[in-house]
Amino acid sequence: MFIKTFSLSCRFIRHTHFIKRSIVTTIATSTEESSKTKKPIEKRNDLLAKRYIGLEKNIWVEFVALFAEHKAINVGQGFIDYAPPNFLINFYKEALDDNNILLHQYTRGFGHRRLVEAISNVYSSYFNRKIDPLNQILITGGACPSLFNSFHGFLNPGDEAILIEPFFDCYEPMVRSAGGIPRCIALKPKSESTKADISSSADWILDKNELESMFNSRTRLIIINTPHNPIGKVFTHEELEHIASLCQKHDVICISDEVYEWITYDENKKHIRMATLPNMWERTLTIGSAGKTFSSTGLKLGWTIGPEHLLRSCQIVHQDCVYTCPTLSQEVIARCFEYELERLNSPECYFNSISSEFLEKRNKLVEVLKECGMKPVVPDGGYFILADFSQIAGNKFQSDTHDMKDFKFVRYLAKEKQIGIMPVTGFYTSEHRHLADNYIRFCFAKKDETLDKAIEILRQL
Repeated sequence: MFIKTFSLSCRFIRHTHFIKRSIVTTIATSTEESSKTKKPIEKRNDLLAKRYIGLEKNIWVEFVALFAEHKAINVGQGFIDYAPPNFLINFYKEALDDNNILLHQYTRGFGHRRLVEAISNVYSSYFNRKIDPLNQILITGGACPSLFNSFHGFLNPGDEAILIEPFFDCYEPMVRSAGGIPRCIALKPKSESTKADISSSADWILDKNELESMFNSRTRLIIINTPHNPIGKVFTHEELEHIASLCQKHDVICISDEVYEWITYDENKKHIRMATLPNMWERTLTIGSAGKTFSSTGLKLGWTIGPEHLLRSCQIVHQDCVYTCPTLSQEVIARCFEYELERLNSPECYFNSISSEFLEKRNKLVEVLKECGMKPVVPDGGYFILADFSQIAGNKFQSDTHDMKDFKFVRYLAKEKQIGIMPVTGFYTSEHRHLADNYIRFCFAKKDETLDKAIEILRQL
């Protein structure tokens, strides 16, 4: 009896000590939490969600501000600095004066009815199938939101996404913020082209064996960009077929960024839509842009086209984020597509004439860059030119652990020469930046006055 009572007493004492320790721990934790909350919110450094840590820097934020501060001529950023086509402006005026007051209110969340029907009517012939306007087209606030919907709609933590470098700089942050793991493979120029005074964007290719090694059981999607930004490469049928075969073999979704689809310069290197390849419609989402299609980037309207079973995931992300896009802008772009549909096969169609508009500008800038001692990479599509500046920069600018050579050179040009150009290593992950630190990116979709001012500065270098 004594032993039993003693044993119970010991248990009681141990239990009491445990409770005391718990209370002390709780008080300490509460005190610690309390001290955290007492710290002024503006001085806390733990406010940013962890999924965005490491993604704080953005080249556009830095360089657009830098160009503005030093009044630099902006031939780096991808926008046209002259008026969009007259029909777009006229349709805007007509829409504003329209008696339909509902054009000033919310429209259908997944896309203004008139716009999705117009896109279906235009694109069905290019995709070789009738596109369902209500279930196979999603209107977004630009190509970037279309990309965001795609990454966040399909990637689970630990899923891998294959990115082809260089890439538009939002790809990697979007993949990481969705919990995905970027697996990156770089387009590399053929060795002989790097030695030439002038080369072609077609010389930048993927290593087939390296690409095949990127695919595994964790690969969820791959993103391709053709015509390509910043290189200007238009992927060939053979190159797309190889990517398509790997997607099918490993059951991978393809996100095809085709915002520069109408801008190509060689009849033998026309844009090919990934979704038109055999058995690829079922696993491809195609992304387009009104800003690039109609030379009016301020529209901030884009679209995703794809099969219903894929598009549904994008719709869910969209409805819980943006929900709907501006009605008036969608109405205007719908009228633009309807207008172009009527003259689709004529030379006057804007889709057919836009390349001619840029071709002379491209050739003019290529010649000047060559004159200046740079080595231009002539693009087959898009409106950007890469140029190797290493010969004119000499040893003055060198990459180090803190900064890349091209970043240093571009900052120098903006501050000292008042010309704004983009550094190309900003389109790479840290692993592959060394491949491009001799290159800078020019945008030639500018009015002649802007290009002439830029050329004058370049010739003085």
